[in-house]
Amino acid sequence: MHSHQLVLPVSLPDTETFASFYTGYNELLINYLKAFLNKTGFHSLYFWANASSGRTHLLHAACHDMSLSHKLISYIPLEQYLLLTPDILVGLENYDLVCLDNIDHIAGNKQWEEAIFDLFNRLLENSQAKLLITGNHSPKQIPFSLPDLVSRLEWGQVYQLKELSDGDKLNALQLRAKLRGFELSTDVGLFLLKRVDRDMRSLFNLLDKLDKATITEQRKLTIPFIKAIVNL
Repeated sequence: MHSHQLVLPVSLPDTETFASFYTGYNELLINYLKAFLNKTGFHSLYFWANASSGRTHLLHAACHDMSLSHKLISYIPLEQYLLLTPDILVGLENYDLVCLDNIDHIAGNKQWEEAIFDLFNRLLENSQAKLLITGNHSPKQIPFSLPDLVSRLEWGQVYQLKELSDGDKLNALQLRAKLRGFELSTDVGLFLLKRVDRDMRSLFNLLDKLDKATITEQRKLTIPFIKAIVNL
């Protein structure tokens, strides 16, 4: 039985699953991604969006799904490439799922670009893995120095992950709250959206902090309580 491998001493958050991802206008991508994980043979999928739009959440969700089937998975956060070496990609052609998050961070780094290009070719030959890659722009808009890498990234499906509207962000917060076992009122949700960083990562982190605070203080999540906790 294979276990999933993480290349850094971190664990994937078990809260970031398909069930906790608010789809918004991304139904086409989500449906394709779920089907993609069940395909046979080698396939690649590249999707892009601004930071904190849910790219990493979806990679974590894909890893979660594949790990339930005891598949061999690797998740590599390329924004931390300075802590890694390209050697980390060696042998990944034997995996079932390979996730390269935030590939734009290595753009212009010849060593990393060539290593990812070589990995792509090994995966093509081995024809069993699923390769998921995310970036902040479409492949042609990222300043890679290796043109062949761009063509490889466009070899599979390419999708843009659409950002959530404010209404969808409220729904996403309420979904996350519900999954954590408490109710987020519309008034409280709108208050958060108006007062704090609007990206979903910041909002979810704040929601987790508030949830823990309500348990510690044995208080309901109200606007006055939030003001006291986060000094608004």
